Order: sequence, then structure tokens, then C-alpha cells
Amino acid sequence: MSKDPNHQLAAVMAEAGASNKGLAKRVREVAQRHGDRLGTTHVAVQRWLDGGGIQRETAGYVAEALSDKLRRKITPKDLGFPGAMPALVSVGATRYSGSLAETLSTLETLTHQRPEDGPGDEAPSLDSDVNSAALSWLVSRPDGLPTEAPATRRVGMRDVAAIRTAAGFFMQLDFQFGGGHAHKAFRHYFREDVLPLLSASYSAKVGEALFQAASEMSQLLAWSAYDSGNHALSDRYMMSTLRLTQVIGDRVMGARILTNMSHQANYLGQAPRAVMLARASVEGGRAAATPRAMALFSAHEARALSTAGDHKGAGHAMNEAERFFERGDSAEDPEWLSYMDEAELIGEFCHCFRDLGQGPDAVRFAERAVELTDPKYARTLGFCRMVLAQSQLLNGDLEAAVTTAGLAVEAGDALQSARFQRYVSDFQREVSVHAHNPVVQQFNGELQAAMQRLDDE
Repeated sequence: MSKDPNHQLAAVMAEAGASNKGLAKRVREVAQRHGDRLGTTHVAVQRWLDGGGIQRETAGYVAEALSDKLRRKITPKDLGFPGAMPALVSVGATRYSGSLAETLSTLETLTHQRPEDGPGDEAPSLDSDVNSAALSWLVSRPDGLPTEAPATRRVGMRDVAAIRTAAGFFMQLDFQFGGGHAHKAFRHYFREDVLPLLSASYSAKVGEALFQAASEMSQLLAWSAYDSGNHALSDRYMMSTLRLTQVIGDRVMGARILTNMSHQANYLGQAPRAVMLARASVEGGRAAATPRAMALFSAHEARALSTAGDHKGAGHAMNEAERFFERGDSAEDPEWLSYMDEAELIGEFCHCFRDLGQGPDAVRFAERAVELTDPKYARTLGFCRMVLAQSQLLNGDLEAAVTTAGLAVEAGDALQSARFQRYVSDFQREVSVHAHNPVVQQFNGELQAAMQRLDDE
């Protein structure tokens, strides 16, 4: 049976100025980047042009190779391979992308993955990958906006405004409910309505605003995957978002991503990695960040140093964060930083004092954090209450600790967060030595009932 020639592949190759041998070489190089070895030659390329079949992984490599050449997103479907969508990226293969096209391809692939389908508390990325990413970002120069995009779609500020509005909506859902709430709708919106715009046509002003908005949405996907407990998926999103900030040289957002990565490493007990990432965010953001942003970055350095047991270093970082925060009103902050208020700063500090074993200070700051936190930030309030409970326990006040933990659980909303559930299970383990105490038994019963209500809702 004769096959129909693949005119779509031929047209894209012609647009890219790619010969059969040239494309074969690029495909081999892309495959090698993904840890795969292919023996693709010009003969295979001619077979595809003649209408022959292709493996789905190879189709993804071909699309990525031509995306790199054209500096815009090309999919297997664009090349006449409709049944050969790229295989899901292995979440264990965390690395810093070498090009915008590769980054967009990775992000598109990640949006097909559900947080609930992945592994739990094991962080997949190697220290060498994380160190390489941080160094690459620190010494990077802006790529500059793509200049060879087709004119089939012109992006304007209305498109950017729509993305920012959607980001605000999804952020509020995340703050209120956590646990990757509406993650499916979020992924779909990012894949179908945001990523295509990055490969369209726009002015320099619109392009810069567009990439800022896209980075904000991408980091929200990373954060919700983290909050759901899928640290492998979160790693991939964070690494790709960090690379996305390099396009326009957005040092403040890039530093924020490094801070988020530090937060995650700290949560997983990887103190050396957390310290390195936090310090990279402080140094990387120093020249461009507002005082309030620097307060955030320094506070997370303090968090990491506290986990590492460095009392002196943590104290210095907290002092730095406080000094930056006191100058917070002296500059105009990006919209995404609006949550960084006094309650947030005090909340970071109470974690520090708890981890440093300084019970009285931990209780004092945690009480203040609970008092200041707006109830609309249900998950944050839940965290602060659990830190207060742990701090009260640190002070030897079992009854107060269990009462406080009970209030955190009773609120219910934060229970959808895998991170909050971890706080609760840590507390349960800490009070297990008092398992026969009536107040502990009552708390365990209330927690079981709350989890049952959550399952029923």
C-alpha cells in the first residue's frame, strides 16, 4: 500500500532550512539531552517524509529539534504525526533546559500529569542538577524575546490581563483550599490559553509582561503540585519556571522560584540544599528586588539555616529580613508579592524559633502570627496554629498544645493540603508519648472525625 507524503513535515523543515542529514543530527542531539541514544540518519528522515511511521518518543524529539531551530513551539501534530504525542517527561530527569523551546515543550508535557499520580515525599532531583540550575541562572544573561514568531496571532495587553486575572483566581483557590484544588482546570488553562501565546507575535512591551504573567502561573502550578505532595512534579515545574524567567531576565521572579525550591528542600529535610538555594535567591535578587522581596528571600534563608541548626546564621538572616521589611513601603512591589505582609514574616520567624528549639520565642511569634493572619488564608493560618501547638509542646504545655492543634484541625479547610496533613502527623508523633492522656485521645478522635468529614465532602 502506498503512503501519502508528509507535506507538513516537509513544510516545517523547509521553513527551518533543515536538510535530512541536519535534522537527523539534531534529533540525535535532542535524544541525548533526554538520556536516550538514537541512531537516526537521513534515511529515517526521508522515510518520515515519504509517510512512514514513527515512534512517539522520536516524534517528540523531532518536534523539539525543529522548535529549537525555529525558536517557537512545534508539536508532533504540527509535523503530521497526530497519533504520536510526546511521551511524558520522566519527573526524575530534572535539569535546567538549554533553550526556550525545550522549556515550553517540557511545560506542555507536565500539564498532562496529575499530582495525585506521582510519588510522595521523595525529591527526585540530584544535588548536582539543582546546583547546576542555580549556577546557570545566577550567571545567565537574558535570552531576549523570540523574534521569528509567525504573525498568525498577535498578543496584546488584554491577553496578559486575562492571564493575570486567572492567576489571581487560582492563587486564591490555592490559599483557601490548598491541596491542588482545581489543578486540572489550572493545567488545562495554562496549556491551552497561556503556552501558545508565548510562541505568538507581540511587541517588546507586551512580550515582557506576557512572560512575567506566564512565569507567575507556572510557579503556581509548581506550588500546587508541592502542596499536593508530588515533589517530583513540583521540581520539574520549578526548574522550568526558573528557566522561563531567564528569557526576559526577570531576576525577582527567578529569585522567588529559588526561594520556593529552598522551601521545598527545607520541608523534605534537605537542609544543605535549602541553604544553598535560599542564598542563591538572596544574591540573585539583590540587585533588582524590592526591600519587601528581599525580606521574603532572607526569611527563607533563616528558615533553612534554622533547620540546619545554625543559630548564629539564622539570627543574622532574620535580622536582615526584618530590616528589609521595615523599608517595604519604599518601593513598588510586583502584584504577586502582596501576600508578604507582617503576618507572613512573623509566620516564617515562628518556624525558625521552633526549629531552633527556642520554645518561648517560638510561642510568642506563633501567637502573633495566628493573631495577624487573615482567615481567608486558611492553609497559612492552619500552619501557624500547628507551629504554635508544637512550640507550646516544646515548652512542656501539653494541654495548651493539644487545644491549639484541635483548633487547627477543626477549621478543616487546610486539611486538603498534604503539607498541612504532614504538620498534623508530625504533631501526633510528638504527642504519642502521652497516648494515654485523655486530652491526646480526644484530639486523635477529633482528627479522625475531621478526616472522615473531608472524605465525605
